[in-house]
Amino acid sequence: MLDMKRREFITLLGGAAAAWPLAGRAQQGERMRRIGVLMTLAADDPEGQARLRAFVQRLQELGWTDGHNVRFDYRWPAGDAERIRKYAAELVALAPDVILAGGGEVVPSLLQATRTVPIVFTQTPDPVGAGFVDSLARPGGNATGFTLYEYGISPKWLELLKEIAPRVTRAAVIRDATIASGIGQWGAIQTAAPSFGVDDQPPLSGPGAMLV
Repeated sequence: MLDMKRREFITLLGGAAAAWPLAGRAQQGERMRRIGVLMTLAADDPEGQARLRAFVQRLQELGWTDGHNVRFDYRWPAGDAERIRKYAAELVALAPDVILAGGGEVVPSLLQATRTVPIVFTQTPDPVGAGFVDSLARPGGNATGFTLYEYGISPKWLELLKEIAPRVTRAAVIRDATIASGIGQWGAIQTAAPSFGVDDQPPLSGPGAMLV
């Protein structure tokens, strides 16, 4: 499972690195760029270190070498909310060219600290529902990145339910309110419900996410 997550993370960060403005680099020559990195994990976390190695390696493949034309500033709050706020402010004060947010938990503090420094987030369940971006198609603002879910498949639950029981006209959604991804799933279900002739009921508090 860790190997699979690691490969997925390498793929995602590779995409972020590839999006780096090469034209700007050509115009600026070898000016030292600065990248702030705010992770959610502790500095000695093996998976966190593996993710950063993949990120740095991919940047090297694209011509960005640590100490030559790019400098990294790392912060590891180990999930502590106070440290996240502190480190977010510290990184912004360093005036980086871009900040990598290694998890949705650190994005709110970064957005509170700056609305101008570009932020690229990873592993974020629902960036639209959380208010990090305006929409997936047009993020707006200074934040963009990768989400963990494709909420477009959520209406498939309704479609399958109608195939199994065509006469169903009312469906209730039971979800765990502590899971952020449920907001996006519920929104997608609400939007699709009329097309299936289903009256969708408000979510009920409970573990998991399912249709009944």
